[in-house]
Amino acid sequence: MKDGNFCILIADDETEIRDILKLLLTGEGYNVIAAKNGQEALALASEDVDLYILDVNMPELSGFMAGTQLRTKYDAPIIFLTAFSAETDKIMGFSVGADDYIIKPFSNMELLMRVKAVLRRSAKAPARPPREESANQIVFEDLIMDLDRQCLLRQQDEIIPLTDTEFRILKLLVTHRKKIYSLENIYRSIWGEDAVGDSAIMVHIKNIRKKLGDNSKNPKYIKTAWGRGYYVD
Repeated sequence: MKDGNFCILIADDETEIRDILKLLLTGEGYNVIAAKNGQEALALASEDVDLYILDVNMPELSGFMAGTQLRTKYDAPIIFLTAFSAETDKIMGFSVGADDYIIKPFSNMELLMRVKAVLRRSAKAPARPPREESANQIVFEDLIMDLDRQCLLRQQDEIIPLTDTEFRILKLLVTHRKKIYSLENIYRSIWGEDAVGDSAIMVHIKNIRKKLGDNSKNPKYIKTAWGRGYYVD
C-alpha cells in the first residue's frame, strides 16, 4: 500500500487493455503499476503491491508462470485475465494460487467489483506477527488461525504461508467443525457464485494440505467424507 491507497500491479501485453485498466483503477483511487509482460511484472513486484492482475497469455513469461514465481515471495492476491473459459484453464489458474479469474471480454463494472471484493477479503498479514495474544484466534490441533492478522501459525510462532483463498477455505471448515462441505458448497461460500468445477476446490484443498504437511490418505487436519466433501473435526 502506497500513500494510504491500495497498490495494484497490472500486466498485459495489449497496450489498450493496460490503458483501460489503468484508467479504471486510478479513477477509483488505486495506485497502479503497469507491466507489458510477465517478466516485467516480476521485476516490478514488491511488498507494496496489494493485488496483481495478470493476463494469462503474455510473451516472455505467461501470467501463470509469473503468478507461480510471485507466490514464492509474496502473499498478495492474484486475479488472472484470460480469453479462455475452459474449466482446465481455470483449474490451472487456481492451482498456482489465483484468488479470482476474469474472462475476457469483461465489463468494467464486473472488474471493479471483483477487485474491490478481493481487496476487501485480503488483509495483508505482517511477516512476523507480534507475540501478544489476540482474542480473535481459533486453535485446532497444533495450529492457530489468527483472524485479526489473517495468518496461520503453529504453536511456536512458525508462520504457514496461505493465500487469501486458502485461508478463507480453511477458516470456513474450522469455524464449522464437523460440518461436511461439498465442493460446490465450498465454492459458493468463498466466491458467492456457482462452482467452475469440482477440480478447482480439490486443487485448493491439495495445496492447503501440502502446506500443512498433511497426508491425504490419513489426514490430520482436513478430513475427507468420501463422496460428500471435506470437514475439520
